[in-house]
Amino acid sequence: MEKGKLSVHTENILPIIKKWLYSEKEIFLRELASNAVDALSKLRRLSLSEEIRDAEDDDYFVDIQIDRENGKLSFEDNGVGLTTEEIKKYITQIAFSGAEEFIKKYEESGDRSKAGIIGNFGLGFYSSFMVADKVEIDSLSWQKDAAPAHWISDGGEEYDLGPGARSKRGTKITLHISEDSKELLDKVTIQGLVRRFCDFLPYPIKIDGVQANKQNPLWARQPAELKREDYLEFYRYLYPFQQDPLFYVHLNVDYPFKLQGVLFFPHLAHEMDLNKSEVRIYCRQVFVTDEAQELIPKYLTILQGVIDIPDLPLNVSRSYLQNEPQIKKISQHIIKKVADRLNDEFTKEPDNYRKIWPDLAPFVKYAMMSDEKFYDQAKASLIFELASAGEEKQFVTLDDYFANHKEKIGDKAFYTNDPRAQAAPLKLLREQGVEALLMNTMIDSHFMQFLESKESGRRFVRVDAELADHIVDKDGGVKLADADGRDLESNLRELFQKAIGDEKATIRVEALKSDEIPALALFPEQMRRFSEMSAMMAREMPKLPVEHTLLLNSKNAIIRALARPALVTADGGVSKQELMARQIYYLARLAQGGAGAEELQKLLDTSYAVLERAL
Repeated sequence: MEKGKLSVHTENILPIIKKWLYSEKEIFLRELASNAVDALSKLRRLSLSEEIRDAEDDDYFVDIQIDRENGKLSFEDNGVGLTTEEIKKYITQIAFSGAEEFIKKYEESGDRSKAGIIGNFGLGFYSSFMVADKVEIDSLSWQKDAAPAHWISDGGEEYDLGPGARSKRGTKITLHISEDSKELLDKVTIQGLVRRFCDFLPYPIKIDGVQANKQNPLWARQPAELKREDYLEFYRYLYPFQQDPLFYVHLNVDYPFKLQGVLFFPHLAHEMDLNKSEVRIYCRQVFVTDEAQELIPKYLTILQGVIDIPDLPLNVSRSYLQNEPQIKKISQHIIKKVADRLNDEFTKEPDNYRKIWPDLAPFVKYAMMSDEKFYDQAKASLIFELASAGEEKQFVTLDDYFANHKEKIGDKAFYTNDPRAQAAPLKLLREQGVEALLMNTMIDSHFMQFLESKESGRRFVRVDAELADHIVDKDGGVKLADADGRDLESNLRELFQKAIGDEKATIRVEALKSDEIPALALFPEQMRRFSEMSAMMAREMPKLPVEHTLLLNSKNAIIRALARPALVTADGGVSKQELMARQIYYLARLAQGGAGAEELQKLLDTSYAVLERAL
């Protein structure tokens, strides 16, 4: 049996690098600009202890030069430069990185971040062959006795390395752009790529001598030195033509991992796109991705902003995150900071929090249902609008609502999703000192179900689903009876059952504390809620449950009159009393939004018949 070692040759690996290593060819600009910035950072570090060639030249820069006529794109810096031996070591030996070696040699504290070095990857330079047929390097080292060097390759297994002609310290990499990448010779295209990948690098990135990057990242500054206007200005730069954000979270963590960033709560669109993230992930101020599901959970994708993680676990091409335990820890920390910020805003700026809550509510509710841990962390800032507060909106926490109504309705929270349609039962509740919560967004049906599972014993009931006991006048009600004292409630039930002809409708007679309302149509809470959620999933209009209750108010003059047998007079078939009963039934359904097209037509027909009889 023969043993041996596998060998990898450039003729095998370069096609893989060029075609498969990077997710998009434009990444070459990020890699070459990052390498140039590393060269500048190294020089700045060396200048503290070493004698530097052209030491008076401290105006550090990276200049991207476009030569459209000759099809060339070059990247030039005045950093440390390379000797011939260093080109052999760092360029010809694929995947060997000089950044790690430099940090170990010069960073005494062992804290990599203090060195300001970006690169940890030796394959970045070779991304240039995705867009170039040929690449040249002209370099002159910072060392005073070093000679200029020149390297050239067409991406095959061979290269030429020899003396160069450069007279100034630094490196110039020239790409002979391939025919299928000629669009990269457009200045506007390069400006867009610089802004996307290199906008916040710590040195000027120039295009033909004109700076193209913003350079100073707001997230790298201390929160104490920033004002609200600083954050708003930064947001407007990142997301022009949008409304100012509701508020923001500044992330600044040193332990157990280093993390910086600013997240913004935007004004939500009518529909949330949960498949698109607008949080940009950076590694040492270099853009990596805006698709980081491992770092930003789906329910946080509505947030905008930036997160910079110096020690971010990346794949070899720096294009996406490695799914490591560290990422999960970072993600959990971000989630907690968002919850803490909500609680902080609720506690310290209650007026502003109530003002922005309608915009925040869908996000907070969805996040809580998606992650119970987030619910536990943020539930102190969960508030609800009162439906009967008038023009000036009022909000309460769930605990405060139950505390205020415990004696009257126990652990039952009344709510409305349509105050106009449900005005009658709302009025009854309000007259008895009971407030109703406004739950009128698409997510609320699901959210109430979630809260009932979390808040043991508490339940949500729509105002037209059932009556609170204290609304029924148990003591002041007048018995419906004829002159001989016989009970007439059964007559009333028979009349309405016959008039509406619906076996699924239960007729109840109760004395309410208001005599203005003749009847209320009540639909079972759980059945109606299930119907609404099913309709939402099927994207169709919800249908009310077939089973329902018609509650007749025995204190109302119309109902009392209908209970008297003397009114029952037949006239060619349907009696006037039956017509009135039918009219009351459909009006009750209409009043609480329960009348569909068929019921509305029956209401019209009955109304015309009543008018005809009246004439």
